[in-house]
Amino acid sequence: MAVPSSLHGLRIVHCFRSPVGGLFRHVCDLAQAQADAGALVGIICDRTEGDALSEARLQRLESRSALGLYRVPMRRLPGLGDFGVLSSIGDIAASLKPHVLHGHGAKGGAYVRLLPRHVSAKRFYTPHGGALHYGRFSLAGFIFHSLERVLQRRTDGLIFESEYGLCTYQAQAGRCRARHTIVHNGLGAAEFDPVAPLPEAADFVYLGEMRTLKGIETLLDALAALNIERRVTLALVGAGPDLERFRKLAGERHLNEVTSWHKPMAARDAFALGRCLVMPSYKESFPYVALEAAAASVPMIATRVGGLPEIFGANAGELVPAGDARALAQAMQTALEQPEETAATARELRAHVEQNFTVEAMAAGVARMYRAALEGASEKKEPAGAVSVTPGVQG
Repeated sequence: MAVPSSLHGLRIVHCFRSPVGGLFRHVCDLAQAQADAGALVGIICDRTEGDALSEARLQRLESRSALGLYRVPMRRLPGLGDFGVLSSIGDIAASLKPHVLHGHGAKGGAYVRLLPRHVSAKRFYTPHGGALHYGRFSLAGFIFHSLERVLQRRTDGLIFESEYGLCTYQAQAGRCRARHTIVHNGLGAAEFDPVAPLPEAADFVYLGEMRTLKGIETLLDALAALNIERRVTLALVGAGPDLERFRKLAGERHLNEVTSWHKPMAARDAFALGRCLVMPSYKESFPYVALEAAAASVPMIATRVGGLPEIFGANAGELVPAGDARALAQAMQTALEQPEETAATARELRAHVEQNFTVEAMAAGVARMYRAALEGASEKKEPAGAVSVTPGVQG
């Protein structure tokens, strides 16, 4: 599926906070595809966060950004400093004269929709999980969800990366009254080449942020249970605020000899460190790492959270409950005892992902949403809870 040539000459500015994680990956892929289709792309993001890997990706992204890449300080949570950031973004946007302003994540989405009306561009927002994880009755959740109800009035299009994202948004912010669609994340053709484990690979590998939300404590509990009867090894790849706490927990559970800890690296390099990927998350949105692992035919054990059932499709019944160390250990034990069956399931999942989740389909779905707003297409009246789904891109 090719990206529509109607993007040629369109001036598109993407705004987001942190150049790390799945959100950043999504913007990089989308901006690249849009530039390939002839669009003039600009990027506005935070200048206070990032690692060596993300800085290298930013340099590549900047080389394809005809409108330039601009970095301003953006804090995670709302504060008085946001007024100054908003003013800076407004000045940048006004100078670029975009047709489209596309905000990603809670901060990026808020900034582009709060800009004054003299910045005459159509405004789009893609939630990426962060604000969706805040409970309705938490202070941060109250602030974000209340603001979102106001910002819907300044939104020309909401683009959700999963059905889960749409349903969660509506549960927290109320019925989605702005034009909206679901466009799943997608992968490039090269990512469907299989990744084989290294000869010295661990039995399992974890790849992601080192934070409580990712379920690493449950993973360590499951690993400890497995090691009562046999030696089972685990490689953990990533960085984050809870890294040292997890390393301490591993020591307390006598797991130091069966765990190895690695700094962030490219996903395909990380996959080779283990024979099966484990995603023990308590919460997720629509994680790229699951798509990437599936595309690479890497066996995978994951929890039933967020958009993971949409990724697993017919194999969604194999997902385990979040926070259940016993169920996770059982799934890991099965993978160890049935390697041929586990590999066959991985090949089935790869075929499903290759058919349903591509960069071309993602970029084409977003392009149709842009054009619908730019051309003033009338929004179809829908019953409460319904969604306008971009044809061909919902898995």
